[in-house]
Amino acid sequence: MTGSGRRVPAACPGLAARDSLYTPAHVVDVDLEAPGEPRSPGGARTGAPGGRVLALVRLHGHPLGLVSVDGDFTDTARLGLALADAAHRRLAAPLAPRVVRRAAPPRPHTASGAPVPAAPTVSVVVATHDRPWMLRRCLDTLLRCDHPSYEVIVVDNAPSGDATRRLVEGRYRGRVRYLTEPVPGLGRAHNRGLAVARGRICAFTDDDTLADPGWLSALQDAFDDPAHREADGGGPGCVTGLILPAELETPAQSALERHGGFGKGFVPRAWSLRDPPPDPLFPFTAGRFGSGANMAFRTDVLRSLGGFDPSTGTGTPARGGDDLLAFFQVIVAGRRVVYQPDAVVWHRHRRTDDALASQAFGYGAGFGAFLAAAIRHRPGALPGLLRRLPRGVAHAAARARARSAQAGPLPGPADAAVLTRLELRGLLYGPFGYLRSVLAARRADRLPRSADPAGP
Repeated sequence: MTGSGRRVPAACPGLAARDSLYTPAHVVDVDLEAPGEPRSPGGARTGAPGGRVLALVRLHGHPLGLVSVDGDFTDTARLGLALADAAHRRLAAPLAPRVVRRAAPPRPHTASGAPVPAAPTVSVVVATHDRPWMLRRCLDTLLRCDHPSYEVIVVDNAPSGDATRRLVEGRYRGRVRYLTEPVPGLGRAHNRGLAVARGRICAFTDDDTLADPGWLSALQDAFDDPAHREADGGGPGCVTGLILPAELETPAQSALERHGGFGKGFVPRAWSLRDPPPDPLFPFTAGRFGSGANMAFRTDVLRSLGGFDPSTGTGTPARGGDDLLAFFQVIVAGRRVVYQPDAVVWHRHRRTDDALASQAFGYGAGFGAFLAAAIRHRPGALPGLLRRLPRGVAHAAARARARSAQAGPLPGPADAAVLTRLELRGLLYGPFGYLRSVLAARRADRLPRSADPAGP
């Protein structure tokens, strides 16, 4: 059941057949309320593609699951009928109530009748590094969100040129704020945006994502849902959302999705110390709570925790772990983390085998770095981790074996066993990488920093 009482079906695997791993798929988004109007990830209208189609199926805007169909569809109406038929057969989709978003409260006005400038409810921080062509598509979708009051902040992390600045100040002048963070590291870049965020909610996504039009509204609804109120009357400290592939055009992209991808399913969940799950490593299994490409925090809660560890994240020797550590910190501080699949972003997976292998290693390294950082920030958690570790390792090994058996042997980095070994190597490297990153951060903090002309 969700917080509002509606029943949600279990997650449906998007890539069911092993031979589909190398079959390109056109990804679409379809609502059973109007199946003849499929859209591409991010909300734009799409035509009727031929070949294999992977679709996110919704009902009244609410995600139900993933289905795939094959065929040469002559128009979107035929495609929509095929997807609706597959959804009813494979998802057993219930009749869900229409999702109704809250209307924006009326703006106060001055005596002259002009609206009083109001602070945004949500601040969106997008960290980027030398990928203006990706950032442009991300920002286009963000600016189509249906939320009535939000701001977008781009943090240019250690840029090698001014291409990103020119893009934001040219195409998005007056709509997107541009900042720079000269020291590499996703944690630092996020802290730069957090420092100037004006919303009571601070959401984070990456430059290689496409935001669903209802993303921000769904995040805010989860924060405001009375079912998620804490004992002290406050809402969740963190809300994460559903991450789906924006494209599956190469074997590497499909292999990543088969290996687990970023998706956490279609059932809302919540975690807290007051009601711990039957997980042998909780709360150290922060990767189950969500991913950094789709996360939001109560701004005051995240600031009270010190923001993100600057020694974590992409761009540092640690390779990752910034999001996992933030989730962990929220939990151990006594707040709740909520996963809300209504909040959807679409991720553009790495397209090549080399990038896939690097990403698998990075996943493991980020988790290892997170564990080291968690102990550094919360030394009292070490005995609990050591007690849970044997059962946790056995549980993870069993899941890895099951995943490898399901996929079967495949050549190159696409093989699940190869990806699992790369993750394990990254896990062993992670604590060492985090130590290197801590030392590098200390050196960087001792250097004088020039003023940022685009700063506050």
